[in-house]
Amino acid sequence: QVQLVESGGGAVQAGGSLRLSCAASGRPFNYYAMAWFRQAPGKEREFVAHISQSGGNTYYTESVKGRFSISRDNAKNTVFLQMNMLKPEDTAVYYCAAVRIFRNYESPTEYNYWGQGTQVTVSS
Repeated sequence: QVQLVESGGGAVQAGGSLRLSCAASGRPFNYYAMAWFRQAPGKEREFVAHISQSGGNTYYTESVKGRFSISRDNAKNTVFLQMNMLKPEDTAVYYCAAVRIFRNYESPTEYNYWGQGTQVTVSS
């Protein structure tokens, strides 16, 4: 089992920044690729960013490219999402997720473990 706990959410104005953290415990952190998803009210959970076990490969959904950055510190069992130039449409609950073996990193059904989520609200 892997336990994931997100933090760092909050309310900011458009153009602002937030840094989300996700602390993992349980099985060795570097066994797992990690991702961030988000879910806005009335919408399905959507992929935001993914990082490989070593951190050498990262992927982003098109709408956040150039604004968000995913990273990880395997020594501290933590994955981060730096979010800059935030927009009102980024408002959602953000979840981190872990997967050991996957085929489609964008699909939430591939991920085995999820955090409880952290709210991000961006006002115009």
